[in-house]
Amino acid sequence: MTTATPPQNFVNQDFAKRLDQIAEDTEALLAKLLADTLLPDEIARPKRLMDAMRYSSLGGGKRLRPFLVVESSAIFGVPRDAALLAGAALECIHCYSLIHDDLPAMDNSDLRRGRPTLHKKTDDATAILAGDGLLTLAFDIVSRDEIHKDPTVRLLLTRALARGSGIGGMVGGQMLDLAGEGRFGDREPVDVARLQQMKTGALLRFGCIAGAILGQSSAKEYQALDDYGRALGEAFQIADDLLDVEGDAAALGKQTGQDAALGKTTFVTQLGIDGAKQRVRDLLARADQALSIFGNRGDVLRAAAHFVAERKN
Repeated sequence: MTTATPPQNFVNQDFAKRLDQIAEDTEALLAKLLADTLLPDEIARPKRLMDAMRYSSLGGGKRLRPFLVVESSAIFGVPRDAALLAGAALECIHCYSLIHDDLPAMDNSDLRRGRPTLHKKTDDATAILAGDGLLTLAFDIVSRDEIHKDPTVRLLLTRALARGSGIGGMVGGQMLDLAGEGRFGDREPVDVARLQQMKTGALLRFGCIAGAILGQSSAKEYQALDDYGRALGEAFQIADDLLDVEGDAAALGKQTGQDAALGKTTFVTQLGIDGAKQRVRDLLARADQALSIFGNRGDVLRAAAHFVAERKN
């Protein structure tokens, strides 16, 4: 059994190395998936569309979500190539969501990962279609035979991704967020914890339970990764809220102060800065406890929770 907090040298060395390697491998896989080569049943891959999808998917990001898929899968000995494919599908969903979130009708952002947002680089129509393309490509990828030989496992994985991405997950969370800003009339009351679980947490949680699905885990192991994923997702959002208040725009690669400018209700506005930081510490303890079932096999995911909580960008 490991200690609750990973050794510092593990966090700094092995974790960082693994994160970078998975980011590199995900980048290469996405480049291949977004190549101009036609797949069976495709008629054409329009150049403007493909260029836009590549612009918003390649050359940036920590690839935390694919990392969670690969490392949660590693606990159960899932082949790495299969986990990387599932992670690439998840990253396509994430990148599509960023494109659409940045649009004038949503968060109206000019900067993403230190570059102009896609609609600023091109136009609104191209950005909308590039997001649509990444969303649908994700489900092409996640349903492929190479992910798992058992079609039932592929079905369960696809369903989990759809639910994490859709009405009761990310998309529904974005709607609640806009309603809380007063976009549709009077500001609607916001349950920040529920909003976070949907808008941000649902995809991060999927990254954690994906390994349990691919590894055909026991119910107890699945629940452990589910609990871990929920704690990690909330810690991620609180860290994001804190960075919007305390962070540096150059380090973040996007504007700070956006939440306040849009009148968003966040963990920081509800708990205050000190209260939000204490909540993160509590969530780290919860994540550590959830992973205890895996012994030292959970060390990488344990380090990921600390990375999420302590990140500067």
